[in-house]
Amino acid sequence: MGFSAAARLWGPPGLLLTFVLHPALCLRPAQTSAPPRRDYCVLGAGPAGLQMAYFLQRAGRDYAVFERAPRPGSFFTRYPRHRKLISINKRHTGKANAEFNLRHDWNSLLSHDPRLLFRHYSRAYFPDAGDMVRYLGDFADQLGLHVLYNTTITHVTLNKDRQAWNGHYFILTDGMGHAHRCSVLLVATGLSVPNQVDFPGSEYVEGYESVSVDPKDFEGQNVLILGRGNSAFETAENILGVTNFIHMLSRSRVRLSWATHYVGDLRAINNGLLDTYQLKSLDGLLESDLTDLAVVKDREGKFHVTLKFFLEEGNQSADTITLPQDDSDNFAMRVAYDRVIRCLGWNFDFSIFNKSLRLSSGGEFSKKYPLVRASYESKGSRGLFVLGTASHSVDYRKSAGGFIHGFRYTVRAVHRLLEHRHHGVAWPSTQHPISQLTSSIVRRVNEASGLYQMFGVLADVVLLKENATAFEYLEEFPMQMLAQLETITGRKARHGLFVINMEYGRNFSGPDKDVFFYDRSVGHTEDAWQSNFLHPVIYYYRHLPTEQEVRFRPADWALPRPTAIHHIVEDFLTDWTAPVGHILPLRRFLENCLDTDLRSFYAESCFLFTLTHQKLPPFCQQGYLRMQGLVGTESLWRHGVESGLLRDYAIVGRRREDQGQGPLSSSQAPGPPVQPLDSNKEEL
Repeated sequence: MGFSAAARLWGPPGLLLTFVLHPALCLRPAQTSAPPRRDYCVLGAGPAGLQMAYFLQRAGRDYAVFERAPRPGSFFTRYPRHRKLISINKRHTGKANAEFNLRHDWNSLLSHDPRLLFRHYSRAYFPDAGDMVRYLGDFADQLGLHVLYNTTITHVTLNKDRQAWNGHYFILTDGMGHAHRCSVLLVATGLSVPNQVDFPGSEYVEGYESVSVDPKDFEGQNVLILGRGNSAFETAENILGVTNFIHMLSRSRVRLSWATHYVGDLRAINNGLLDTYQLKSLDGLLESDLTDLAVVKDREGKFHVTLKFFLEEGNQSADTITLPQDDSDNFAMRVAYDRVIRCLGWNFDFSIFNKSLRLSSGGEFSKKYPLVRASYESKGSRGLFVLGTASHSVDYRKSAGGFIHGFRYTVRAVHRLLEHRHHGVAWPSTQHPISQLTSSIVRRVNEASGLYQMFGVLADVVLLKENATAFEYLEEFPMQMLAQLETITGRKARHGLFVINMEYGRNFSGPDKDVFFYDRSVGHTEDAWQSNFLHPVIYYYRHLPTEQEVRFRPADWALPRPTAIHHIVEDFLTDWTAPVGHILPLRRFLENCLDTDLRSFYAESCFLFTLTHQKLPPFCQQGYLRMQGLVGTESLWRHGVESGLLRDYAIVGRRREDQGQGPLSSSQAPGPPVQPLDSNKEEL
C-alpha cells in the first residue's frame, strides 16, 4: 500500500468513516471464542490442592489452582473453632531416616525441600491451627505454586468435545463471570457444608460453625450438644468447667479412636466428658435418633426435648405440648436446657457442580461424599478426580485417607496415574536382581510412610520378570485397582507378582471390643497370621487378578485369595528386622513361591556350588558367573587346584627355580582375585 492510499484511509475522511461505523462496531456480539484452556485445574488451595499443585509443577505441567480466599488453607483460619489440631506433630523419633519420620508426622506435605516440614512451624504435639495456615502459605510461596487467589468458582459443567483428552472439557465459571476451560479437573475443596438434621425446633439450635467459643458465655448453664464426634467433644471440653452440666445426644455410640484404630473417631485429647459421665459428675451421654425428637421453647426461653410424635397430634402452644415426662417421670432428658448446640460434622458442597457431572447418586452416604472409584476418579465423569478429605469415601472408617498424613500419598498416586494416562510416563519403578527381593521388601515395610499410613488402601507391588531372575518394584499403588494395574501404570505383570500391604488383625478393633485384652500381642512366628496390631502382609499371585476377582473377593479380605500369603508377625517396636523372627520366615516364603534360593553367599560357596549343583542360587548366577569378583582366600585357591581348574603355581615356581629360570613375574605369580563378590555372610 502506497503512502497516498494510506493517507486517504487514515486522513480526515478515514477518521470520519471510523466515527460513523463506531456505533455499529459496538453493536457486534461479544467474542464467542472458547475460554483459554489449561490441562489441569485444581479447585481449592488447602493441603490436598497444594500437594497436587506441587506434583504438577515438578512434572512441568500446565495447571492452575483456584482459591476463593486471599491465602491458602482458608478452612484452618476458622476451624477447629477452639484452634487446637488433633493431628500429631511428633518432632522426635530417635531416627534420622526422613521417610520413616513421616510415619509419625501428620501435618507435613510431601516436597523435596526439608525446610517445608511442619516440625519447623510448631513445637506443640497438638499444634495451633494458625500454625497450619502459616505453613500452607509458606509451602505455596516458597515453591512458587500457581494459585489464583480471590477467585471463587461458582459453577462447574462440562462441554463435549471429541478432541479433548477425556471426550469433554470442564468449564469453570468464576464470580466475575470469567470462564476457564480444563482437560482434567481436580477437586480439593474438602467438606465445608455443616451437616444439619431437620426436626421440629431445629431453628433453635446453634451450629458449631457459629457458636461462641468464650467459656464465659456458658457460665452456670445447662447445655445439650447434638453429635458425638471430635467437634462435639472439643466444644464440650471448652466449657466443661463452667456449665451446670452437659448432655450429649447422638444416634450412635461413642467410637474411640484407640479402640477402632480410626483417626477420625474420638481422640483421647477431647474425651474429658467421658470421665465426668462415668464418674457421675452430672454430665452424660444418651443415644437417640435425632429425627424422632423435637425441641420446644417455653416462655422463659428454656428448651425442652420431646418426641416429634407429640407435636403431630395437633396445633398446640409451646406450653401445652405434651412432654415425655408427662407419661414417664423418669425420662432422662426431662430437664430444661439453656443452649442446644449442633456438632454433626461436614458434607461436601455439591451446589456449584452441574448435575451432568453426576457427582452424587442422591443416596444417604453420597450426601456427604462425592461418588468416586478406588482410583479417586469420579464414577460419573471421566477426568474429574476428588482429592483430600472429600475423597475419604474410598477408605471411610478404615484408613487415614481423609487426613493430611493419608491423602498426601493418595494425591501422589492420582498424579502418577495422570502422568501415564496423558503424558506416557510409566508409574515409577526400580529394577533389581531377584537376590535383592527379601532386602527390598524388608526395607520398605520398615521405613515406608505411605504403606504405614494408608494401610489397606495403598500397597507396594513386585512384578516378577521371566524365570524370576529379576523384579520390578512399584510403590504405593491403589490396591482395589489391582486388576487394572497394567493399564494404569504402563508396567507388565506377565510372570507373577507380590503385593505388600500393612494390615490390622480382623478381629482386633471395634467399638464393642476390649482392645486391651490379656495376651493381645502375638509373638511367635508360627502364629503371625493371628497378629492383631499393624503388620506387613505379603500376597503372591501367579497371575494378575481379574476385575471380577477383585470385586467379589471374600468378605473382610483386602484382596482376592492369593496363590500364597504370608504375615510378618507383629512387633511392639514396629521394627521388622529380627533375623529369625521376621527376615528368615519372609525369605523362606519367597523362596517357596519362586522355587529358588534367595540367600547371599561368599564367592567360595558359589565356587563349590558350580562343582556340586546343576542349578545355582540366583545370587551366584548374578555375581560369580558374571565375573563380578571372587573372595581371595587360600582355601578357595586350594579347591581350584584340587579340582584341576587351576594350576598349582607353587609347584610351577619351584620347577622354574630348579631350571634356573628365576621366579614368576607379578603377572604370572599366584594370587587371589582382588574384588569380593559380596561382603555379606551366608544367611540362615
